[in-house]
Amino acid sequence: MTHQHRPWGYSNSSDGNLPDWQLHEETLAVRAGLARSGFGETGEAMYLTSGYTYDSAEQAVHSFTDEVDHFVYSRFANPTVSMFEQRLAAIEGAEYCVATGSGMSAMFSSIACMVEAGDRIVAAASMFSSCYVVLSEILPKWGIKVEFVKGNDKKDWEKALSEKTKVVFIETPSNPMLEIVDLKMVSDLAHNAGATVIVDNVMASPILQKPLQHGADVVMYSATKHIDGQGRVLGGAILGGFDYIQNYLNPFIRHTGPTLSAFNAWVLVKSLETLSMRVNRMNESAQAVAEFLSQIPKVKSVNYPGLKTHNGFEVAQKQMSGGGTTLSFEIAGGPTELFKVMDALKVIDISNNLGDSKSLITHPASTTHRRLDLATRESMGITDSLARLSVGLEHSSDLIKDLQQALR
Repeated sequence: MTHQHRPWGYSNSSDGNLPDWQLHEETLAVRAGLARSGFGETGEAMYLTSGYTYDSAEQAVHSFTDEVDHFVYSRFANPTVSMFEQRLAAIEGAEYCVATGSGMSAMFSSIACMVEAGDRIVAAASMFSSCYVVLSEILPKWGIKVEFVKGNDKKDWEKALSEKTKVVFIETPSNPMLEIVDLKMVSDLAHNAGATVIVDNVMASPILQKPLQHGADVVMYSATKHIDGQGRVLGGAILGGFDYIQNYLNPFIRHTGPTLSAFNAWVLVKSLETLSMRVNRMNESAQAVAEFLSQIPKVKSVNYPGLKTHNGFEVAQKQMSGGGTTLSFEIAGGPTELFKVMDALKVIDISNNLGDSKSLITHPASTTHRRLDLATRESMGITDSLARLSVGLEHSSDLIKDLQQALR
């Protein structure tokens, strides 16, 4: 649809009186993509409709050929969904955005729309388990070769990208080990190999990292995480330039239908208004919690890009504006002792979600990454004594006290 072909930016259809300066992303989070109806509502409208009518048969024809700007079917585009897409694209600094029904539908669609039998994908080895399953099990069934690169060593990436490659997929920071990949370094190598660089930016959010500014071509999100960030709805998003969106992604999305509902889009539109405040506050608290845990003898290790002891600290400082909202740590005494600590928590909830306003802790080996075999988990550093902690909006002093009493 024409709705998805124009650059997403600030708009206010009620008066057309647009600012003549570049708006800050926090202003865009409130104002971008506004599409008010004739009622002039202040709150964004929710268009719960599957289809649309036409003034004439000719208008229907021209709508389907994109000759006129008219919605045709909510599987293709919807006014509320378009508001979310425009607003997120403005915050990200991307040309276009396409929303999907979940983060995994965004991840799968971002890659699947580009590849065919015989193509080659190179991916960072540390990632969320479902992403790993897509790359290691599902896509190879289509005759696609996938090579995984461990760590951030330039020589390893140069070797992997020494032959023609269609897609490079990077999750940085990774879930749950918070490993960092140098986006500029890998993007330069990838482009020399003819590859499109797709970055899963879920753990950082568009507030703490903007991969497109560091050479990436495409960014994808589970909007369920920080973007909603309040445990309410599922959603996903893919952002990129005209050629990728128009010639690869839109045809795939249109015919396979991983559609975001108008209701979920409306929730996400409103969530974007507070995204910056929430993520920055959570980031500050996560830094404090990570520093606290790193001083506890019972804690064997803490993985957090904001700590100077993290092996990716210098790269994170270069491409991120904060260490993030999530950390992982290992407890001495194995899983039995870790479970005792988790069960003793009074403020922090046990849950497998992240990026939420409530602090959540999980045991990745038995929950989020249980689908992976032991050898793969161990290669990623996911041991039975590892916990992942997503830091929420509670005061950091209460989170530290909660961990303190649980560790006792």
